[in-house]
Amino acid sequence: MLAEVIGEIEQGRIQPRYNIAPTQQVAVVRQDAGGQRHLSYLRWGLIPPWAKDVSVGNPMINAWVETVHEKPAFLHAFRSRRCHVFASGFFEWENKKGRRQPLYICMKDGGPMIFAGLWESWKSPEAEIIETCTILTTNANSLIRPIHDRMPVILGRSD
Repeated sequence: MLAEVIGEIEQGRIQPRYNIAPTQQVAVVRQDAGGQRHLSYLRWGLIPPWAKDVSVGNPMINAWVETVHEKPAFLHAFRSRRCHVFASGFFEWENKKGRRQPLYICMKDGGPMIFAGLWESWKSPEAEIIETCTILTTNANSLIRPIHDRMPVILGRSD
């Protein structure tokens, strides 16, 4: 299924995983300088290169597409480190009578979703390289707006 969406890539398949949380590994596809696409697993929560500590990335799971080009944490990645983040869907929480109900959002045809993302490489004080990513979000469309005001930027297959 993945090859149908993005074409041939040189490594592996995405293994099914459910309910991925921030700081866990997510499947992304990045393109190298030669145009070759690579499947990678990156930590969800972008850590900017100037961060002193890995925890800086914990809240940076999403970046507003409207302002990402202005934010120092995302600026370098926005200029040169874009990626596709793959998922079968995502959860939003609906408030009903004081209770939060998780709703699973997926494509009508059951196919994969491709989110626009940014990635970054961070070097820890111990010289460990950690590659991280964030998902770009935008104003919710008419289907999501009754549930939440934001949603991931979902790329079409032609994008």
